[in-house]
Amino acid sequence: MNRKWLAICMTGSLLTGSGITYIGMNVMEKRQNESSLEQQSKSDTLYKLDKAYQLILNNYVEKVDKQQLEDGAIQGMLSTLEDPYSVYMDQEAAKQFEQALDSSFEGIGAEISVDQNKIIIVSPIKGSPAEKAGIKPMDEIVSVDGENVKGKDLNDVIKKIRGEKGTKVMLEIIRSSVEQPIKISIVRDEVPQITVYSDIKKEGGEKVGYIEISSFSEDTANEFSKTLKKLEANGITALILDVRGNPGGFLTSVNSILEHFVTDEKPYVQIENRNGDTQQFFSDLEKKKEYPVAILIDNGSASAAEIMAGALKEAANYPLIGEKSFGKGTVQQPIQLEDGSEIKLTISKWLTPEGNWIHKKGIEPTLKVAQSELYHTHPLNITEPLKVEDNNEQVQYSQEILSSLGFTTDRKDGYFSNQTEVAVKAFQGKHSLEVTGKIDKETAAKMVEAVRIETQKDENDLQLQTALRYLVN
Repeated sequence: MNRKWLAICMTGSLLTGSGITYIGMNVMEKRQNESSLEQQSKSDTLYKLDKAYQLILNNYVEKVDKQQLEDGAIQGMLSTLEDPYSVYMDQEAAKQFEQALDSSFEGIGAEISVDQNKIIIVSPIKGSPAEKAGIKPMDEIVSVDGENVKGKDLNDVIKKIRGEKGTKVMLEIIRSSVEQPIKISIVRDEVPQITVYSDIKKEGGEKVGYIEISSFSEDTANEFSKTLKKLEANGITALILDVRGNPGGFLTSVNSILEHFVTDEKPYVQIENRNGDTQQFFSDLEKKKEYPVAILIDNGSASAAEIMAGALKEAANYPLIGEKSFGKGTVQQPIQLEDGSEIKLTISKWLTPEGNWIHKKGIEPTLKVAQSELYHTHPLNITEPLKVEDNNEQVQYSQEILSSLGFTTDRKDGYFSNQTEVAVKAFQGKHSLEVTGKIDKETAAKMVEAVRIETQKDENDLQLQTALRYLVN
């Protein structure tokens, strides 16, 4: 069994440090052994491409940059594949990609991808500036600092979003649950790549271990093994694995983690090449854990996180709790070119233990549990204070926040009623703000922060509470 290949690169993001796929150059080498007829056809095609290149370079009405022409030709070929995960990165983009694999990096901390020519958020990193600002999975980015990015190259958009710690970037996003675009200002910061968080939850007198994996970096498997060992030494009687909002990463990390839970009876993943040939990968584990295990997933769980979820569901019969996953079922291989640029090409599909291809479908949870309205509020962008009789979406978002925090409003339609003013005053009084009944920038910021704090409390997490009751009762 081959355990050396590094694995599923989730998306094309340079913001989060997503993993690199490596299957082994022998795969590419085999595909280069074409017949002489095919080689002749290639020669004819390359002549045609070179002819077009020379014509444009030497005869176009204005001077043309050679590098720009070459980059454009490569991007043009890749665009015909209509595959958002097959991308070309110039020298700068490739360098940024490598930097994003470090233990920390500067940016907003969000995994982004392309879906049907739309730039979308796969997931913000736990504790990142993007998460704190209210960015959510499946948000569509339509502009960056006022510049429209619809249909733009993913790497170009990434360059606009990246930046130094302390600088600001304004994203305009479209969210399916609201009618109008939302503008979100984010202060860039250092985003550490801490990937494993743990705790012991008490339920019904039992100790339930909890491990959250925010992404799969090179160190994740080691962090996980140490963490699991400590939890077991503390006498846990059940375990919750949380990959909600996990955009993926190195499959080698997933391999090692699955060794703790999936036996050798079924493959934990299958890889299918372009010819339909399938290779299965197995664990060496002979016996499952003696305690029950449950996994939390949502629509921000993608790629390598989905491999883990699919393996635990189909090969280990552990329940998935939460919402349907993202749906990314392809494998990419990065190939570095001589000048330092890179092509990341989709070369395979990955399948679940039972042979299911979840691409663009996602994995359905065993127990479907949606979060409360507290987790579905929207960030506020206040330019002028909101007051009685105002009527707009910012008022509506404010009413939804107030209601989710337990401050009663008589309506959520965007009309600033007298009861809304009463709710605002109650909120301001509780949080030591000037009690005006108006929502200014300070009040809006405190409302957004209050939501973030509440969403981090276990008692408000319906998916976590469901998992605890499922495992103990």
